[in-house]
Amino acid sequence: MTATPWSAGLRGRFLAFEGPDGSGKSTQIAKLQAWAESQGLPLLVVREPGGTPIGERVRDILLDPAHEEMNVRCEMLLYMASRAQLVQERIEPALRAGSCVLSDRFVGSTLAYQGAAGGLLEADIRAVAQVAIGGRWPDLDVLFDVDTETAMRRLNPLLDRMESKGSAFHRRVREGYLAESRRDPKRHLVVDASRTPDEVFTDLLKGLEAWTSRLSPVAAC
Repeated sequence: MTATPWSAGLRGRFLAFEGPDGSGKSTQIAKLQAWAESQGLPLLVVREPGGTPIGERVRDILLDPAHEEMNVRCEMLLYMASRAQLVQERIEPALRAGSCVLSDRFVGSTLAYQGAAGGLLEADIRAVAQVAIGGRWPDLDVLFDVDTETAMRRLNPLLDRMESKGSAFHRRVREGYLAESRRDPKRHLVVDASRTPDEVFTDLLKGLEAWTSRLSPVAAC
């Protein structure tokens, strides 16, 4: 694939891929990884919760269906703990080195799952997030939007603790994501994820190109 000039605008940028369970994020991450390699773009992909040895232990606790008794405030704090380690250990060093960093979920997921769907106040989540990430918010949140019925049909029958919360919960998650994108449209790219993976990826690249065209250069570290 011929390198596109605008791909260089992603160097040193922090992207978060967001969306309900079943939105197809994993497929789009794999496609972007292959595309970045073809462009000569250094790309670090991390996942949440997890991405570090400590974070992976936290992930096991959070997603284990056996932990049904976990309350939403504990849930939120565990996500933030994993996130704090991820930012310090992997995200910050990669950004300083000029890589593009792509996180499979970030604070946007907490606002949607534990906030809009779980009932925690947005202000409380943002206050804890500020402590956990030290101001390292993503430059862009990419929301892969899909209706709840389609998303639920796509899920693996072996559901983890979050996936198994039911369609009403996941509708509130989607509504939370969309509300957040409307509140801060300059920092969000919403992609219709109900179509084929190739169609979704084409729109993703178009959206990223348009976004990079509006950016100022990243300061040298």
